[in-house]
Amino acid sequence: MNKYYKIYRKIKKYNKIVIARHIGPDPDCLASSIALRDVILNKFPNKEVYAVGCPASTFKYLGHLDKFTDDMYDNSLLIVVDTPDKKRIDGVDASRFKDSIKIDHHPFIEKVCKYELVDDTASSASQMVLELIFKTPLKLTKEAGEKLFIGIVADTNRFLFNYTTPKTFNLVSKLIKETGIEFSKLYDDLYMRPIKEIRFHGWIENNMIVTENGFGYIKLNDDILKEYNVDAATAGNMVNDFNYIDEIYAWAVFSYDRSTDLIRGSIRSRGPIINETASHFGGGGHIFASGVRLKDFNEADLLINELDEVCRNYKDAK
Repeated sequence: MNKYYKIYRKIKKYNKIVIARHIGPDPDCLASSIALRDVILNKFPNKEVYAVGCPASTFKYLGHLDKFTDDMYDNSLLIVVDTPDKKRIDGVDASRFKDSIKIDHHPFIEKVCKYELVDDTASSASQMVLELIFKTPLKLTKEAGEKLFIGIVADTNRFLFNYTTPKTFNLVSKLIKETGIEFSKLYDDLYMRPIKEIRFHGWIENNMIVTENGFGYIKLNDDILKEYNVDAATAGNMVNDFNYIDEIYAWAVFSYDRSTDLIRGSIRSRGPIINETASHFGGGGHIFASGVRLKDFNEADLLINELDEVCRNYKDAK
């Protein structure tokens, strides 16, 4: 029995299934959780299947989320996608479910669920959900295919990142052939921006600090977010836009999140390994793409100093 079929057997067994993902949602975690819910309901229309977590208005085009209630714990299966550790699961306590599964593409941090499928060579959680569908009796619908395509495109930055593999392209090719999605039109939802965000992007470009060691960063307090009428999630999602600046090796966006009263940090790299440094501050992720939540900008300054040192060591080694 393949590893994906074990997951399918658990899905088939339970009449109530809750699909959760990480806090601070991005297109991949939303696409993978919502598409998986819809595909399970398509195969088993009499089941109760919920995709839960705080909504993100920026990504409402990916579909609706379900409100979690305590009765969803009762005799149910939890599936956690795109989340490597307990503290980052949005809105549920994994220990209270009768059974649980984790499907994740981040490097392993800790055991969260009773059965875990972790593949840190996968480009995205959406890729893993797509492979689950193709390797089991679940059937990919056109609508789910559109969501998973967006999730993969978002997490690979249009197939630019180095964890895009031949498997990624093979699965996406099969997705397009089987569903006939008009994939070029899907980029509109993912990349269309209001003018306020374009102007905000320009402000970041003009105010980003770049150290002599090649670390770039911006700190965004609540006043600047209010001035441009954007939130911390919008700011964090801009981090991929600075991938091709010759003078920097790694960079980060730190923004105040008024919904949590924390500092949300999104970190990227073109060479230095950053996830180990992020883990010193309770964050983590991939070696070139990580995130962190900090209590204040003073803590952000400590992380900035460590990341600058990582860039210095990388620069010296080069």
